[in-house]
Amino acid sequence: MNLYIQTQYWKYLLVGLLTMIVIATILYSNYLAERLAVEERKKIELIANVYKKLNSASDNLDISFMFEIISSNTTVPLILADDKGMIIGFKNIDSIRAKTDPAYLQNTLEDMKKEKEPIQIIFSEDSKNFIYYNDSYLLQQLIYFPYIQSSIIIIFLLIAYFAFSSAQRAEQNQVWVGMAKETAHQLGTPLSSLSAWGDYLETILPENIKEKFLPELIKDIQRLETITNRFSKIGSQPTLSEENLYTEIDTMVDYIRKRASGKVDFIIHQSEGANIRALISVPLFGWVLENLFKNALDAMDGQGRIDIYINSNQINATVDIKDNGKGVHSSKFKTIFLPGYSTKQRGWGLGLSLSKRIIENYFKGKLFVKESVVGKGTTFRIILDKKNNS
Repeated sequence: MNLYIQTQYWKYLLVGLLTMIVIATILYSNYLAERLAVEERKKIELIANVYKKLNSASDNLDISFMFEIISSNTTVPLILADDKGMIIGFKNIDSIRAKTDPAYLQNTLEDMKKEKEPIQIIFSEDSKNFIYYNDSYLLQQLIYFPYIQSSIIIIFLLIAYFAFSSAQRAEQNQVWVGMAKETAHQLGTPLSSLSAWGDYLETILPENIKEKFLPELIKDIQRLETITNRFSKIGSQPTLSEENLYTEIDTMVDYIRKRASGKVDFIIHQSEGANIRALISVPLFGWVLENLFKNALDAMDGQGRIDIYINSNQINATVDIKDNGKGVHSSKFKTIFLPGYSTKQRGWGLGLSLSKRIIENYFKGKLFVKESVVGKGTTFRIILDKKNNS
């Protein structure tokens, strides 16, 4: 399992732990809120009993303690009303607003009727009062606090995640650029030597040997020069020019066909003759095509068919590369572009990742899996700009 996939698993694990913490916080806060709500109702029931006792109190009964119980409620808003809905009194409600807004108390009473079951004070069969109440400010804060706290934590973690991801991507890009530049530099010296040896062999070899072996040597040297040129362009913004896609694709197909088995058919389909053009860098676009073709060949185990469809509209040109190989599951559509992902025993698994970087970072286009069916094949789609919009 490569480092990038391990990192993804760690991210999922951390998100799972965060979710569990948030859920546990909300559940525990709700549990405390329910306990506090029960205690508040008991307090209101006690106050209701005090009102009942006060109504039937004799003259010699000490009622100061009862008034102390009523006065002890400094948090729970309540309204005392008769059985006809007429408001008799209220407590812990904005008294100034109650005086200036005649409808305020009545609207508050209607809200309380919806929220809580009222507590009856039965004086006689024909006389009843009701205490309507709502949650205290402290209880309301306790109910909403975990959601506010969780939102703040999630926002903070999202900001930290995106900042970390941006820094990580910047670091990865620096590694990519450094590795590419160093590779181009390291190839430069032996490539110059090989080129000199090629020129020397051309002067000393007999004609029959020269005609048989030297052209292939020259082709391989040119191939190495192309590879070095590709690596040297990583990290610097390449110059894009309008190029004929059919010509570039046909050139790369011809190159790959000679290096593939004779059991693979390459068919190029184009909707507008041979004149669909797009903004590309020829060396880098050839690199992308080579990686996609090699990926298709690996998926087909060296035999099958590769169809290339070239289409365009007023803004974009599209290139679809379709093989009839093994295919991939839809869950892997993004994973296969991660550096290090590979189903092969050899190789670094950088081809598709590098191709995506070239198309999206340098060409400002798109590269993605258009469709894939396990056992039937895969289609990659490249979307390119036809005009310079900068």
